[in-house]
Amino acid sequence: MSARDATAWREIRGRNRDWLIPWEATLPPGSSQQPQSFRVTARDLRRHARSGRGLPFVTTYDGAMVGQVTVSGITWGSARSANLGYWIDRAFAGRNITTTAVALVMDHCFTTVGLHRIEVAVRPENTASLRVVHKLGLRQEGEAPRYLHIDGDWRDHLLFGVTREEVPGSLLSRVLESHQSQD
Repeated sequence: MSARDATAWREIRGRNRDWLIPWEATLPPGSSQQPQSFRVTARDLRRHARSGRGLPFVTTYDGAMVGQVTVSGITWGSARSANLGYWIDRAFAGRNITTTAVALVMDHCFTTVGLHRIEVAVRPENTASLRVVHKLGLRQEGEAPRYLHIDGDWRDHLLFGVTREEVPGSLLSRVLESHQSQD
């Protein structure tokens, strides 16, 4: 994500505010941090990428930005793991775009970056996000009560994970096979 994405990002986020609010992290009361501007967010994401702690990706469709996939909390050493989050413009939801983008990012993390494990946390009532992890065949590992502060309160999440050994081919091939079987 770079400065050239700012206009599109702001437009999408503004138009999708009500669609995204129930799922996006917020700062809890008493936090000394302030919500970040796009410029600060992009700078922090690039800094994390340079230091090997994160990877920001813009999701595109027909050459236009429609969402984002972010790999964060990369841990090296004996763990080689990370967390992954995503969002999409409501106008493009339900078209398999996010599932494909997440599969591509995870495949990149396993094959090029060298990660061993990726985790995704999803709110139980977020049926669209649950479809993504189910289509990818991620394993549900548990529940995390009051896991993240979202939309003004601490929210429960379901935790999903996948390791490199569980993906003998690629996650993208799972998406393509699933899509072909639905035709």
